[in-house]
Amino acid sequence: MPETLKRKPRNKPAIPPPWPTKQWKVADAPATSAQKLASTSSRIHLTLSDWISVYSFVDAHPHMTQLDIVRHFAALKTGALIFNQTTLSRKLRDHPKMEARINDNPTALSSKRPRIVTCPQVERALVLWIKHMEDKGETVNGPMLQEKWKRFEEELEIPEEERLPDLQDP
Repeated sequence: MPETLKRKPRNKPAIPPPWPTKQWKVADAPATSAQKLASTSSRIHLTLSDWISVYSFVDAHPHMTQLDIVRHFAALKTGALIFNQTTLSRKLRDHPKMEARINDNPTALSSKRPRIVTCPQVERALVLWIKHMEDKGETVNGPMLQEKWKRFEEELEIPEEERLPDLQDP
């Protein structure tokens, strides 16, 4: 009678920990770059909304030093904003520009850098074309976008001095 092979007894697998609960976002709240307090990463690019909250804190506490302000935001329990004193100083100089960005485009609160559009009508046409291509299931790449941008500039008769320069490699 052939010998039956038996598997080696193994321990039962450990029960995995429960999945972390999903944190729900408030629909009207802008995105933020806030970090948990334990985070040690440096060089976090903050959103415009984050900088507006820093500006309002600076305005409410005019006698605090910049270093104290940096420490205050790094120690927040609800979500630390990590930046250094040099960045704060530079951003305080740019405060009027950032306020102007909000006045020009209130939906920019979640952005990290300004978006520059030279010809809004060409931009709209390009967005519609991209949506059309996605509906067809086509893939759009960089060279296609550049070529289509040029064609839209020609069709919409954008003056030469307002057109984007050629982005092709020399």
